[in-house]
Amino acid sequence: MPCCGQCAGIEREFNTKVAARELAAYRRRGVRGTTKTLIGLLRRAQAEGTTLLDIGGGIGAIQHALAPGLAQITSVDAAPAYLEAQKSEAARQGYAGRVSYRHGDFVTVAGEIPEHDIVTLDRVICCYPDMRALVERSAGRARRFYAAVYPRGTWWNVVGLALGNIVMRLRRSSFRGYVHSPAQIEHILAAQGLRLQAARETFIWRVAVYGR
Repeated sequence: MPCCGQCAGIEREFNTKVAARELAAYRRRGVRGTTKTLIGLLRRAQAEGTTLLDIGGGIGAIQHALAPGLAQITSVDAAPAYLEAQKSEAARQGYAGRVSYRHGDFVTVAGEIPEHDIVTLDRVICCYPDMRALVERSAGRARRFYAAVYPRGTWWNVVGLALGNIVMRLRRSSFRGYVHSPAQIEHILAAQGLRLQAARETFIWRVAVYGR
């Protein structure tokens, strides 16, 4: 598995306790922050489609928001605790029969995943060491729209993640965060035939939707 150590770190950091806490917060307050922004941009970009591939979807907020208009959802996540949270909420909302779940490193299993109308990666690119492989392979599965949240290429993000990685090292966690070049990300997406449709930025994050 290309992200062997990283995927082990993801399982440790995003464990059952974390997933339960995030799911409880979602059920109390709904979607918030950049995830809410991403969903809004998808809707404003008229991202109509019948299928969604959600990569590293956490507790599944994007899936839950878009499910009413989708015939099929595929979720791929390296954290099994998040997949269980997704299943629980999908069952509660009554659309579990339209979702297939896959535990693992997306780059490794990408060849087994068909194209989908919409592909989403919410704060996922910053968790993967081989950005090119992740973006190329995920973009190759996007039939119409590709939506992502990733760190802006600012000095404070670089410093902040470097400090965070020191903390992870001291905790003996193999999980690391990455600030990949936004320009390189967009260059790869352009090579895949995807062009920017809409974007928003916060102090930390870039929220963007690309389309064919």
